[in-house]
Amino acid sequence: MKLIDSKTLLNLAKAYAGETQAYTRYKFIEYGARNEGYNALAEVIDKVVYNEFNHARMLYTFIQQASNKTIDNIDVCAGYPFKEKWNLIENLKLAADDEEVEIKIYKAFEKTAREEGFDEIADLFNMIGEVENCHKMLFEDLHNQMSSGTLYKKNHSVKWKCAGCGYEAEGKEAWDMCPLCKAKQGFVMLKLNDGN
Repeated sequence: MKLIDSKTLLNLAKAYAGETQAYTRYKFIEYGARNEGYNALAEVIDKVVYNEFNHARMLYTFIQQASNKTIDNIDVCAGYPFKEKWNLIENLKLAADDEEVEIKIYKAFEKTAREEGFDEIADLFNMIGEVENCHKMLFEDLHNQMSSGTLYKKNHSVKWKCAGCGYEAEGKEAWDMCPLCKAKQGFVMLKLNDGN
């Protein structure tokens, strides 16, 4: 079977549309974090944004390889989430929920690609799904920390670091203002469940 005639091509297009939309939704969350003074949180989310951009790029590359001719249009009919509002904490939870849906979709896309004989694309769907699971866990962690007030407050002493100037200090709670460069608390690098 040729890719141009396959269900896998349509799934690539759906995945591409989904990744570009996730890119934009997460860019909105990053923007909200910066507007609320959470610059370090915005930097963490920006890495997810860049991941989504690269997922879209890889999917688009496979679409372009489906034909030697220009592909004028792929008619994509699929549902995409529009749940997020302008509430940072809620948006982190909704982003985790969106990632959970994407994980299931990528498993289905992988199965179809394997059945149609496109193992390289099936592997791509599988690996993107694994990354989306990491995103889900990250968004859940950020949501839980913000909801519980533990983003900058821990039960045990940790090393806090200013992303602005590099100043470090140990304690259960991050400073309100960096003693060195006077950056606000939102510049303190975050302590995530993965150890970062």
